[in-house]
Amino acid sequence: MKKVLKAVGILLLILLILIAAVVVVIRIFAGKNNRVMNETIDKGMAIVRENYNVKELDAGEYKDMRFYGIMKFHVDQYEVETLGNLSVMTADMGFMQMVSFLITPYEKNLPLCTLDYMYIFGTRKSYTEFYNLAGDANGSDYLAANAELLKMVGRYSDIEELKVDPHWYDVYLDAVMHKQLSSSEDARNQDMFCDALRTYLEASKEMETASPELQKIQLEKTQTYCDGLIEKGGVSTDVFKQVLGEDKTREFFERVFFGTALYHD
Repeated sequence: MKKVLKAVGILLLILLILIAAVVVVIRIFAGKNNRVMNETIDKGMAIVRENYNVKELDAGEYKDMRFYGIMKFHVDQYEVETLGNLSVMTADMGFMQMVSFLITPYEKNLPLCTLDYMYIFGTRKSYTEFYNLAGDANGSDYLAANAELLKMVGRYSDIEELKVDPHWYDVYLDAVMHKQLSSSEDARNQDMFCDALRTYLEASKEMETASPELQKIQLEKTQTYCDGLIEKGGVSTDVFKQVLGEDKTREFFERVFFGTALYHD
């Protein structure tokens, strides 16, 4: 019996050591990844402010959220004058960090811009997507902006495209790239983020303000897309619905994340 108890004690000690080692490794990677992610966000905000006046808004109860005890979300919301709504959401899950940098245009005839960058230990996954929710996708201003975005995508053609599962909202995608790099390529990963954002904003800066009619169409399309996420689902949307419920998720999307409520009459 003593030998059995001793063996069990040794096994428990080994298990505790392994658990402690895993926790230490996670914290080391999380610390580094958070630093890299926050540096990328700072550079992104600097690019936004180079091109537009920015006013910080109050995200209220949605500014800091914790799900399941381990998933921490922080959301900053801004009004980008003469353009639309900007939300910057970070997530820290210990083993993974993520930023969603989302620009929803309402005053210019542009695609919606979403930059989702994930940091998983030593791996970086980026989802750069531009959604055609514009008032007039055949307008010369939209086509010119989209052409610049496609050129930007071409600058990273040497990086193999990630395979992603199909989703109902793929029909809205125009310019898009899904990439994976390692932490040793953080500089290029950051350059890709900044290049995508700068290309989008510089193209938008050349545009005239859309007519009230086009702005109304764009708002309606964006609202339909938001409603679709709630009703048909999406990767992150499903997580929010499970924790917040459908009504609160809708409120979060409309008030903060996409900001459609700010532009309704």
